[in-house]
Amino acid sequence: MAIQKLASHMLCICLFGLTCPHAMNCCETNWFSLNCQNSDAAKPFIENEERKIGWFWIKSSCLSSRVKVLLQYERDQPFDDGRVMDKESTLNLALCQLAGDFDRESNLSLSRFSRARYMPVISTGSLKLDFALGIGGLPKGRIVEIYGREASGKTTLALHIIKEAQKLGGCCAYLDVENAMNPSLAETMGINTENLLISGPDCAENSLSIINTLVNSGSVDVIVIDSVAALIAQCELDSMIDMNSQEVQSGLMTQALQKIHYSLCRSHTLVIFVNQVRTNLRSGHGFGEQNEVTCGGNALKFYAAVRMRIRRDCLLRSEDEVTGIGISVEIIKNKLAPGMKKANINIRFGKGFCREAEILEMASKHRIIMKEGNGFWIKGQFFKDHLAAEQYLAANNGVAGEFVDLLRDQLFN
Repeated sequence: MAIQKLASHMLCICLFGLTCPHAMNCCETNWFSLNCQNSDAAKPFIENEERKIGWFWIKSSCLSSRVKVLLQYERDQPFDDGRVMDKESTLNLALCQLAGDFDRESNLSLSRFSRARYMPVISTGSLKLDFALGIGGLPKGRIVEIYGREASGKTTLALHIIKEAQKLGGCCAYLDVENAMNPSLAETMGINTENLLISGPDCAENSLSIINTLVNSGSVDVIVIDSVAALIAQCELDSMIDMNSQEVQSGLMTQALQKIHYSLCRSHTLVIFVNQVRTNLRSGHGFGEQNEVTCGGNALKFYAAVRMRIRRDCLLRSEDEVTGIGISVEIIKNKLAPGMKKANINIRFGKGFCREAEILEMASKHRIIMKEGNGFWIKGQFFKDHLAAEQYLAANNGVAGEFVDLLRDQLFN
C-alpha cells in the first residue's frame, strides 16, 4: 500500500510538475485506480476531458495508462524453485531437439568451454616472433596472412613454419603459384622436401579447390599459398590482357574463403596466404606506407585470424659482402592475443633465421644464460663474445634445443 501511494504521488510530480495534496491518501487497494472522487483538488487528474493546467494539456485516459504501467512493476516476484526447474527441463528438451536436427558441431553445449582453452600452435621458427604472437606460434585450424613488399622475407618465414611443422611429424603442402620455389634452398634451411607436397596449379580455381580438399582431408598440418597476387582466374587466362582482373580476383577469393573457413571449423590445418602489397593510386595522396593495399580484396583480411606485415629494415654485412637482411614483423591483427606487437629478426642468405643469435639474446634476457660483460657462460664454459657463443650453439644442436625448450616453458606455460 505504501509503495502504491508513493508511486501515485511521484507520478503526479513527474508528469505535471505539481503535487496532488490528496495523492498520498487517495490510493486504495485497486491496482491502478486513484480514488479521489471526494477531493476537488484531484478532479483535474481524473476527469475524462482536456484541461489546461499550467503548461500542460492532460487527459485522464493518458494518466490512467501511465499509472497502470507504473503499478504493474511495483513488486518483485518472489523466487520460485518450481519455475527454475521448468526452465531447465524446457532447455534440456530444446537441446535434445537440436541434437536430432543438426550436426554435432552446431549443437549447443554448456560444457564446450570447459574443454582445453588453448589451441595447438605451430612455431614460426623465431622465438621473438612466437613471443610477439603471444601464444607461442600460429594457431592450427585458422587462416594466416603474411604480406609485405618484395624481397622482405615472406617466403622465408613460410618455409620456417613448414620446417617447424615437419619437426613435429606433420605433413605440409606448398602451392607454388608464383613458380618460384627453389627445392635446394628449402633443403639447406632444413626442410625435408621428400615429405613436402608441392604443386603449381595453372589457375586460381584449381589452387583454391586444392586447398579446400586438403583441409577437408584433415591430414595436412600446414598449407602455404605463395602468393595471392599470382592467383589468376581461368576467365582471365582465356580473355584479353586489358580485362579488369581485380574485381574477378576479389570475388573469387570471397567465394573460396567462405568454403575454406567452413572446412577449417572441422580441421586442424594451418592455412597460410603469402600476399604482396600495392600502392593505392586512387587515394590521391601520393606514395606512402599508409596508401598500401594488399591483393585479393578484403575477404582475406576478414577471415584471417592473424595478419603479419613484414618490412625490410637493413642489410647485414660481413666486411664488404652483404650476407643477409634485417626485417621487422608487425602483428597487425591477432584474434588470439593482443595485437600490434613487433619482432626484429635477422635472416642469413641461404640459411634462414639467425636462430643462435635469438636463443642467445632471449636466454640472456631471461637469465637462462649468464652474461658477464661481453661474454657468456654456457654449460660451465665461458665465451668471450657473441660470435663464439653463437658458433658453440650452432655446433651443439642439443644444447640449443634445451635452451629453446626452457624458454618456451618459461614464456608460454
